Amino acid sequence: MRVQTLTLAAAGAALLTPTTLPTPAASLAAHGDRHRITATDLLARVRDCTQVSRGRYRTDAGTAATVPVCGTDRAVFWKADLDIDCDGRVTAHCNRAADPAFSAATAFQQSDGRHLNAEKLPYVVVPGPSRRWDPRAYGIRGGAVAAVIYKGRVQYAVVGDTGPRDIIGEASYATAKGLDMDADPRSGGVSSGVTYIVFRDSEISPIENRETAEAEGERLAAQFTDGG
Repeated sequence: MRVQTLTLAAAGAALLTPTTLPTPAASLAAHGDRHRITATDLLARVRDCTQVSRGRYRTDAGTAATVPVCGTDRAVFWKADLDIDCDGRVTAHCNRAADPAFSAATAFQQSDGRHLNAEKLPYVVVPGPSRRWDPRAYGIRGGAVAAVIYKGRVQYAVVGDTGPRDIIGEASYATAKGLDMDADPRSGGVSSGVTYIVFRDSEISPIENRETAEAEGERLAAQFTDGG
């Protein structure tokens, strides 16, 4: 994860409404080849960009701001890199030793009040609200459903954390694993080629329920690719 995310996770919790309800879900491996809606189907719908952000985002500190947030009536989307967010609960692969920038907090918490488990839960990171773009104005809050696409694979996820107000392109350890990419928080992720689609006014309750996110992701993706 990026160092700046550490200072904004707590602030993001106050700015975006968290999702809470009961019972955690079991793990579920998700690969694009088992989804009814394919990566090709989804990418065809995000070929053209109607920009909804007032400016563009950097993919990393010190890089040029080149990434716009685009939108339709049903979703917002962007195309960027993928940096690994390992924040949340301490696990075998997400901890201070594995990730020097590790934070034990995520902007949103699961139904039992604990912070999210980046190793088990596919989640994406959205920029903190700003004049550039406010996710809340587009129905994007904690628990919103996302489809993350890379090299023909689709991983459904939830919005689980917030990041710097000027940087975009970050997702959890579990999201990277689901996309069959290196998930090491120090050296993993990819520098480009990832598409993030977040469905407007969607919400998973409880936020940690992977099976619900998968099912709802497929339903919303079907609506989206049908022209919605």
